[in-house]
Amino acid sequence: MSSEIHFGRYGAVGEAVLARPKALNALSLDMIRELGPWLGKQQEDPEVAAIVVSGEGDRAFCAGGDVRAVYDAGIAIKAGGEGSVSDPGTMTADFFREEYNLNRAIHHCTKPYIAIVDGISMGGGLGLSFHGLIRVITERTLFAMPETGIGLFPDVGGGWFLPRMPGETGTYLALTGHRCGPADAMYLGYGTHYVPSESLDALRSALGSLPADAGEEAVVSLLDTFGQDPGPAPIAERRSAIDDCFDGDTVQEIFDALAAHDTDWTRATLQTLGRMSPTSLAVTLAQLRMGRAMDYDEMVRIEYRLSQGCMRGHDFYEGIRALLVDKDKSPRWAPARLADVTKEIVEDHFKPLGANDLSI
Repeated sequence: MSSEIHFGRYGAVGEAVLARPKALNALSLDMIRELGPWLGKQQEDPEVAAIVVSGEGDRAFCAGGDVRAVYDAGIAIKAGGEGSVSDPGTMTADFFREEYNLNRAIHHCTKPYIAIVDGISMGGGLGLSFHGLIRVITERTLFAMPETGIGLFPDVGGGWFLPRMPGETGTYLALTGHRCGPADAMYLGYGTHYVPSESLDALRSALGSLPADAGEEAVVSLLDTFGQDPGPAPIAERRSAIDDCFDGDTVQEIFDALAAHDTDWTRATLQTLGRMSPTSLAVTLAQLRMGRAMDYDEMVRIEYRLSQGCMRGHDFYEGIRALLVDKDKSPRWAPARLADVTKEIVEDHFKPLGANDLSI
């Protein structure tokens, strides 16, 4: 039993519990390396009917990947002047490669995969949940993709699942890092079942009573008996304005549309966007527009290239410095203005990595 992740079995259910509650169950590389083989064994075991992943405590499912560890590794590589952030064996390459391969294994899981998202889920937490068959949402669920605020982009499959949210809501979430509660989670398709947290023990007990040969239909039917209505989704009320303002093919078009609407919401949204990395905004929008026509396996290769583009660059390190190291929350982006983010800068993030490209 690892100190960072606990594995258990009840009845015909195998469950992994992320066990870093003080770090909001943030995903470390060691956890990724344990989850992958465990997931494979659950799929091969004829005594397992369903697979559950949850987080320890009542604050978070998973607040994302351990970006501080990635930052530290990248800073060391840059300071040493030797090697590349994309070289195999470096944290800046291995973390993203192994995390994305885990996400892909979940996406193609052959047994019902259930994420119990009781609390915060951000970034890598969505990678551990969105790709599964079932996402159980509770009244404590809060989810977001806040990567543009740290000089990154919405990875872990965000280029695939965000464009498939209603209208331009996925674009809005990706660029602004907007935080959504349980009703929004259900409306946007992140959640499949809303279950109050007080009913989770009963849900686990019911799952544990399933026979080993219970199939997907039986598992979904059982979850349906627990599902409730979380109420109206606030983002649905804003949907028309979001679709009007976020359908542009350049970030400047989106800025212009928001300015033209000139409401309290659009002004606040422009202020939010103004705090984000201009490079991340441009790269993210290009990623999402590309992802509209791509299947997941195509997008995961693109996202790995983008991750390494960010590792080569400046803004990821500056974003983490400002948020987690110095904590001054005043990142100095470079380029600092959207107008200075050239086509060449964006295209450099998408360029193939040759022998270091993601192998599936």
